[in-house]
Amino acid sequence: MHGLFKWSSKWWPGVIPLVVLWGIAAWTSTATVEADIAARSNAALKDTVLDKRRISVDGRDVTFAANAFSEDGRLSAVASVEAVPGVRLVNDETRLVPEAKPYVWSAERDVVRVTLGGNAPLPSSKSKLTEAAKASLGGVEVVDQMALARGAPQRFDPAALLLLDQIGKLKEGKVTLTDNKVALAGMARELGGREAVAAALKNLPEGYSITANDIKAPPYVFQAYKDPVAVTLTLTGYVPDNNVHAALVAAAGRKFFSEKVVDNLKASIGAPSGFAAAVVPALGALSRLSTGTLVVSDREVKLSGDALYDAAAGQIRDGLGKDFPQGWQYKAEVTVKPAAAPVDPTVCQQLFSEILSKGKIRFETGKADIVPDSAGLLDRLIETAMRCPNATIEVAGHTDSDGEEAANQALSERRAQAVVDYLVRAGLPANRFTPIGYGSTQPLAGNENEDGKAQNRRIEFVVK
Repeated sequence: MHGLFKWSSKWWPGVIPLVVLWGIAAWTSTATVEADIAARSNAALKDTVLDKRRISVDGRDVTFAANAFSEDGRLSAVASVEAVPGVRLVNDETRLVPEAKPYVWSAERDVVRVTLGGNAPLPSSKSKLTEAAKASLGGVEVVDQMALARGAPQRFDPAALLLLDQIGKLKEGKVTLTDNKVALAGMARELGGREAVAAALKNLPEGYSITANDIKAPPYVFQAYKDPVAVTLTLTGYVPDNNVHAALVAAAGRKFFSEKVVDNLKASIGAPSGFAAAVVPALGALSRLSTGTLVVSDREVKLSGDALYDAAAGQIRDGLGKDFPQGWQYKAEVTVKPAAAPVDPTVCQQLFSEILSKGKIRFETGKADIVPDSAGLLDRLIETAMRCPNATIEVAGHTDSDGEEAANQALSERRAQAVVDYLVRAGLPANRFTPIGYGSTQPLAGNENEDGKAQNRRIEFVVK
């Protein structure tokens, strides 16, 4: 017995390394099998649409957890794992993502970002919408707050993508899809944007409808700035169409006798009714200012600047809006330019001649009625007359040679008198002016063509 025990005690220490080696081999073999089963299981689910998928293996038993988007999809995914070679048991922890009733999706834009909210039916839908937002809204931050939920209406993806495209046309606003009903609100980024959104919504998939479209158009703005230093009139903003565009530029050319017209206008839909009927007389008021700005925003006209003399300021303030269409609002913030330094009669004559070389006082055809387009020119002549208070001035009327000589003589006299009356109404003393008509007796050019006749029809100021 003693010998046997002694032999056994010598044998036992040698067994320990064998046990350790066997354990390592067994563990390594099990780990390899588990890794293989996990890999096969994941491969079996490669084309299955799931969210939050997780697979863990214990020996040959698999615990499978995931969110599925349909009951058929869930059962199919579990069956795919059960069919993996080597799997003994599947512990099914899959579940369906919640169903949303009603099914709501939204896209909201503010100054700096677009937020995608509500629900999307699949991870691929979330990705598609997020990437589309980033691509179409270049540089705008896109925040994804979408949850995954079942219950989306048919053709959800194309409908949401089309609605997302409309967000790009907004300065700010929100588009909401509730089941298959669409609601929109906000401010269009550009004129015509509201109409562009409405046109695009006609391409929504079948079954979708608009319950509210409260997209507002930005203000319809037209601006004109008279700069006496650069001697320019700059037109910016919008006009309804090419015909109105041409008419306004032509009117500016008539009313602003010395300024170069810089035309930066663009045609756009959305003009308020009566647009041209308000802008043309407003330009006439601006032409009477030394420097000034005209801003037309929707149906509101704002005129600001300096008149050339006191009476002109009052006339402009009282007259603005007199010829506007019904429903138009107006505001005149007109002050008076500081009086220019007096000049002697010789300089006064030079100033008169310079002004009248750039523009002509115009009358109704065959009449002595001064047309409104001449108001700006007349104000400049009045300002100059105020700078030489001691000079007496002959206002001379001339005609072309068409018609009878006696009629031309009478017309030239009436036109000269009409100009003097205008000067007196502005506050100048009547005794400083003498109206004289010369008929067609002092032509500047031949009367054989229209250009020559136009040069001969004129009013001259002669300082005595």
